[in-house]
Amino acid sequence: MSERLHEPAPAPCGRRFPEELLSGYLDRALTQGEHQRVRVHLEDCAACRDLLAELAALRETAMTTEFLIPPDDQWDESPRGGLSRVLRGGGWLIVIVWLVAIGGFAAWQVATAPESLFEKLLIFGGASGGALLFFSALVDRLRALPGDRYRRVEK
Repeated sequence: MSERLHEPAPAPCGRRFPEELLSGYLDRALTQGEHQRVRVHLEDCAACRDLLAELAALRETAMTTEFLIPPDDQWDESPRGGLSRVLRGGGWLIVIVWLVAIGGFAAWQVATAPESLFEKLLIFGGASGGALLFFSALVDRLRALPGDRYRRVEK
């Protein structure tokens, strides 16, 4: 009885198996029983043979389509010249210093504010937890960097 629950409703042609099996038949990815079930049905069903021919044509088109690969210099996002590298490095340094200064100022404001100890613990707890999670991920990423197989992949 459980098999009947998983069996699809018959197709207009009377096919009693999922249409996906036609694709599997084309790819030779079916079990022997599924293959035989589809083959026997195809012998008597012109509509499914036509659908299989369409799938084969679509597969052939997909397999023979050539894609244009852009030149390597279009993939590279690193700065092109020495000045650009210096400016980008300086920009990152300013952003990091700014974030540390803002974070320090916010921590000092919370520490010296007249709020209750509970409110201070809520703020410091959330900020500390977020910072610990960030640095944990950063440390893991930096440790994995030397052995990263995809680090130098350009495309």
